[in-house]
Amino acid sequence: MNWNEIDFFPVMGEKLTVYNTVKLDFSPTNSELESLDLANTAAFDEYVTQQIKNSNSKYGIGGYLEHRAIYRRSTVFATAEADFRNIHLGIDIWTEAGAPVFSPLDGRIHSYQDNVGFGNYGATIILEHELFGEKLFSLYGHLFLSDLVGIEIGQEVKSGELLAHVGPFPENGDWPPHLHFQLMRDLMGNMGDFPGVCSQREVDDYKVICPDPNLILRSEVL
Repeated sequence: MNWNEIDFFPVMGEKLTVYNTVKLDFSPTNSELESLDLANTAAFDEYVTQQIKNSNSKYGIGGYLEHRAIYRRSTVFATAEADFRNIHLGIDIWTEAGAPVFSPLDGRIHSYQDNVGFGNYGATIILEHELFGEKLFSLYGHLFLSDLVGIEIGQEVKSGELLAHVGPFPENGDWPPHLHFQLMRDLMGNMGDFPGVCSQREVDDYKVICPDPNLILRSEVL
């Protein structure tokens, strides 16, 4: 299985390079997060926007298997202490609301829904693809609600086709605008939704199910 043999279309419509993208750190090692009111989405958004602006970039990126400190902002992730879900399973691309999102390869719409709730995905689309003779699913979270209008399960989507747009808060799950992009080999019965984070106890299992999204994104920054 050689992912490099596939010519994936850039999910954001352009390659994510060292010239337009900066890696963002939302792990506990980032001391700046300690003084940031993460529950205040406007303040959180200002922080993210400033990080991108300070690096003269268009996008912020990161997160695959990152141990994150930012999930304390929402009870969506609160479980028993030993199973607190704070390991990120996708890659986040932080940018302005309204930024277009494209399908990286041919597929069809598997499912979609509005995952409502503070800290959730908001509008979400899952595509089903066939790659190397096996099924592969790609998830796009935190979209515009209007992107769910007029689409249908089973609808074919071509590589490079405009799929959706990065949604604004609060309708995107009340996050600073970004795309949550995730790959799954098995949806485990989910429709329009899939865990975007897991507990440290579950990491080894989810690493098998959720390959590194940068296999498709191919960002130079990661």
